[in-house]
Order: sequence, then structure tokens, then C-alpha cells
Amino acid sequence: MLADTLQRIGPLDARAMAAMQARLDALTKPPGSLGRLEALAVQLAGISGRVPPVCDERAVLVFAADHGVVAEGVSAYPAEVTRQMVLNFLAGGAAINALARQAGAKLIVVDAGVVGDLPPHANLVSRKIARGTQNFVHAPAMTRDEALRAVELGIGCFEPCQAVALGEMGIGNSTAAAAIVAAATGCSAAEAVGPGTGIDAAGRERKISAIQRALALHQPDAGDGLALLSAVGGFEIGALAGAMLAAAAARVPAVIDGFICTAAALVAARLCPAVREYLIAAHVSSEPGHPLALADLGLRPLLQLDMRLGEGTGAVLALHLLDAACRIAGEMATFDEAHVSRRQP
Repeated sequence: MLADTLQRIGPLDARAMAAMQARLDALTKPPGSLGRLEALAVQLAGISGRVPPVCDERAVLVFAADHGVVAEGVSAYPAEVTRQMVLNFLAGGAAINALARQAGAKLIVVDAGVVGDLPPHANLVSRKIARGTQNFVHAPAMTRDEALRAVELGIGCFEPCQAVALGEMGIGNSTAAAAIVAAATGCSAAEAVGPGTGIDAAGRERKISAIQRALALHQPDAGDGLALLSAVGGFEIGALAGAMLAAAAARVPAVIDGFICTAAALVAARLCPAVREYLIAAHVSSEPGHPLALADLGLRPLLQLDMRLGEGTGAVLALHLLDAACRIAGEMATFDEAHVSRRQP
């Protein structure tokens, strides 16, 4: 499944991008005056091959899993909160539910490796790889086979749409994300680690120590996405990477949320560098490792709202900007259509 998906990821449609740029330059405005919305419209045209692009059919995929590294005291919340928050998602009471409703996006939650059992629900996909990862301070987080299964889980959960927003839930996953960022970019653990869910200074030192010990033990290959994932990743992180690859193969923009999703994008980009062109960074969070990961990917975030919740909340907010870019491209009149005089030479 992974090999077939990678073969279907090609470059953006250069002809569609040129046509989109030409139309933008002909609209009733000074050239470039809508700034990054114009660049976003060009990227969306290149991804979809449509001029103008559309993103009316949008979905939110939230992957959930637990992490063995919570045993090191790296989180302000107990591990059972992962399951409790998934139940909250399914009941419609979380931030992501409110924002997905506002954006008119269908929310699907995927159990990739939550420790506890979850009752059947129309919006839940149950695909546990295992009941949480191993504590990566003492052993690899997962086997390489499990890492591959996590990526392929994400590929299999992607469904056709015009834009997909990606999010996650997993107590301890900011530690896994920081470990991936440090291993992939070469930054130190201290540079990658932030407050996560709100740990104190002592908790932050425990996170840094856990990551330092894990990277010294495993020494994962920074260029091998599955090696990064198996050493210090999470099942939901692997599934996020797979969903990004599936979206790119289907020529659908993948809007990535915060720090954890961006760590997953590092994994996806190691598996297929071309996937970067299909990714849209929703925002930059207050986690110090997030800008480092975005820089590695060559991505510039659309928003900066000091968010660090996860769940896909930032990604869903960014869907409104995708919609704005599409509407500008498709609904504004050209100078000729509006009988407006052009700029004087």
C-alpha cells in the first residue's frame, strides 16, 4: 500500500498554477495585493489541477493513540485522558467539534492505539495497532513493522474530499514529537521541548532527559521516516504521515495542525520529499520545536495565534483561509468582465 501511494505522488500541476496566476493578475485589484491568499490559490490550483480551485468538501481526521513514555513523568495529565478526550470528541464536546461544525467539515476520529477500549460510534474508526507504544527511553517505541502499519493505517483512512485537516490526540505525544524533531533536524532536545499540555520546569527537564536518553540509545537515521517513527514515534504520528501521503497521491491539500502534526510531516517527507508541496501549515504554535520543524519542511504557517491544543483545531481554522482563496479565485471579476480600467503603464 505504501509503495503504491508513493508512486502516485507527483509534482504540482505547473500549467494550472500558471493559469491561476494569470487569472489572479487579471482580477480587479492591484497585482499581488491579496498577498498570501493569492499564493495559496496558486498552490491549491497546482495541487488539484483545477482553475479556479474549490474546497467545499472538507474533512477532519483526528488520530488518537497512547504513549509509553508517559511513565517518565513527561505530561501534566494522566494517560487515561487520551481515551476520555476521544469520548469527548465523539460526544461533540471538544474544541475540535465546535470548530469543525463552524467550518462545515466532517469529523472522523481514528483509534490507532488508545490503551482503553472505545464503544462503537458512527464517527469512530477503530484500528488499534497496539495498546499504546513502548516507553522509548528503554526500548523502541514500536517495531519497524508496526511503524509501517501505522503509516498504512493513515493511508487507508483517507477518503476522497477537496481538503483534509489533520489533527491528533495522545497524552505524551508532544514528547514523541520533540524527539522526532530533534532526531530529524539535528537540534538539541532542549531546543525542541516546550510546555506541551502545561508541565512545570521540572517536568520539562524530565522531557528533555527522556529524549536525550532515547536518542542516545536508538540513534535513528534522520533520513529514514520509518526509523524515526519506530524509535521514538507514536501510532497516531505514523497514521498522520500516512494520511498526508494519501492526500498528496489523491491531489488533495493536507492542512497540518500544530507541533505533533508537523513532526508527522517530517516522517512523511522522509518517505517522500515531494509531499511537502501538498502540505499547508495551518499555524505556528508556542512549542519551540515547531518553527524548527516547519523550517526543515520549507513551510510557512498561515496563522500565529499562540495555540497549542492540538486536536486539529488550528488546521480547521485554516480551512477558512483556503475557502477565502478559492472564492477570490472563482468569484472575483476580471478588469475586462467588470469594465474597470487597468493600471496605467
